[in-house]
Amino acid sequence: MPSPPLDPDVADLAPDSPVLTAYDEQHVVTYLRLLDADAENADWREVARIVLHIDPDQYPERARTAFESHLARAKWMTSRGYGHLLRGGPAKEPDRDV
Repeated sequence: MPSPPLDPDVADLAPDSPVLTAYDEQHVVTYLRLLDADAENADWREVARIVLHIDPDQYPERARTAFESHLARAKWMTSRGYGHLLRGGPAKEPDRDV
């Protein structure tokens, strides 16, 4: 995986895929910044403005939705997504017995 951008623009919603996406790979630094801010109990509005580049005063709904979806995706990365990174990219979902 090439080095991710340090401060990329974000979509209004983070991915909700069960596997790592190209968007996730491009936003690893964003996810880390969100996790740091969450650990410090930073105000979501400040995080939206600084990390996500969305003005919560001008676009309150958009900013809140983007913040919540990206923070949820960042937390997913810590529980499942990081494994995809360690394996070098998206992984197949395990076969299930039917």
